[in-house]
Amino acid sequence: MRIGFIGLGNMGRHMARHLVHAGHLVTVHDTRPEAAAEHLALGARWADSPADCARDAEFLITMLPNPRIVEDVLLRGGAAGALPEGALWIDMSTSTPAAAERVAAEVLDARRIRRLDAPVSGMARGAEAGTLQIFAGGADDDFRIALPVFEALGDPDRVLHVGPLGAGYTVKLMINLLWFSHLVATSEVLAMGVKAGVDLGVLRNSLLASPAASHFLESDIMCVLADGDYDDSFAMSLACKDLGLAVDLGRDLGVSTELSALVEQIYRRSKAQHGELAGEMSPVRLYEALAGREFRLPSPTAAFDATAVTV
Repeated sequence: MRIGFIGLGNMGRHMARHLVHAGHLVTVHDTRPEAAAEHLALGARWADSPADCARDAEFLITMLPNPRIVEDVLLRGGAAGALPEGALWIDMSTSTPAAAERVAAEVLDARRIRRLDAPVSGMARGAEAGTLQIFAGGADDDFRIALPVFEALGDPDRVLHVGPLGAGYTVKLMINLLWFSHLVATSEVLAMGVKAGVDLGVLRNSLLASPAASHFLESDIMCVLADGDYDDSFAMSLACKDLGLAVDLGRDLGVSTELSALVEQIYRRSKAQHGELAGEMSPVRLYEALAGREFRLPSPTAAFDATAVTV
């Protein structure tokens, strides 16, 4: 397949590399030409602009930080207008249905460009290992055509067709929203428990043995408890962006978002205190400060699975 790939950041650079290794003819573009060095060494082609990247592509994949940049690349960067008629645009960014609809209405629909929204979970570690979860929204036929590409990027058992156009974006936002909510709730519980005098390891084991057990408590938070790692691979600026998109979606749908809005406020407070580039688990540090100690296990009782984080 001739694939154009735009966005070689923490996630996209690994994804594009997997596509080259899978034997596809890959053209890459990023605002930083140096980000493409490893791909060019493997045989990928460099494109000087989004339009050049899209011009001969059968598939165009975008992996970009936010909806505004997606629109900039597709519209003002000329990628949408350069796509051949009948090509398939696959947006793997965490974006919104509204952004994709604006691109489609302005350029794609009149030229019969097909599209899928296919955001991913698994973080940079999953992208590097090729074990991403992929949640695709769009037509059945387009999903089946794209499936070999998705299977080169992710775990074939976790490549899911979740519904029509827009469903992939929505599912990804809901996954992130629930994961961030787990982080805040877990941090608050740990802070209260240890400040009341309960040993952190005993508290965690008790929670895991109870109906309150969660995947986050069992696995994801272990990077903090075992290593003091707040996961710099996904920045607070991106986490706050995703929370804002999820809360906005709820309001647009007429769904009450009191809890989600509070989680967003806590994340924004952490971003202000710890910095935009701080790791996505930095809100834990707010609760460590309240508890008067870092949350660390001297002898972790559960191994940390680096591929298990789902954001």
